[in-house]
Amino acid sequence: MQKLQLPEYSFRIRKRDAGDLIFDEFRHRWVALTPEEWVRQHFLKYLSDEKKCPPSLMAVEKKVEINELQQRFDLLVYDRSGNPLMVAEFKAPHISVTQAVFDQALRYNSVLRAPYFLISNGFNHFICRIDYLNRLTSYLREIPSFDDMVAWATPE
Repeated sequence: MQKLQLPEYSFRIRKRDAGDLIFDEFRHRWVALTPEEWVRQHFLKYLSDEKKCPPSLMAVEKKVEINELQQRFDLLVYDRSGNPLMVAEFKAPHISVTQAVFDQALRYNSVLRAPYFLISNGFNHFICRIDYLNRLTSYLREIPSFDDMVAWATPE
């Protein structure tokens, strides 16, 4: 698989004629090793190892209902009270991060109302913070740590 603009991590990979599998430590099962999954697995490790997001507060590929349709987000990080903190959408490295990709993440977030959303194809990463009270969206230069995200999102 392709090297990404993220730290390198070691993964358990099974080679098969029908396609390789990667062990997802967060879902506790083997999943197809697609280019998008490669990006997702790197980000899961990055967020847990580098940004200290507790794995127990990370939901991977769960369904959410939007306009009476079942949709599936790539990742949702919760705060310690169980409130959505960050929604993430991942794409394969060869997929450009376009307005349509942003719109997809924003559709998920219209229901989830997480104060952060992240979009990445493994090379281009975008992290935004949403201030719902003042109706402002800010692009951040880097992904905050879990504790920093919680501190900003928690009203005093």
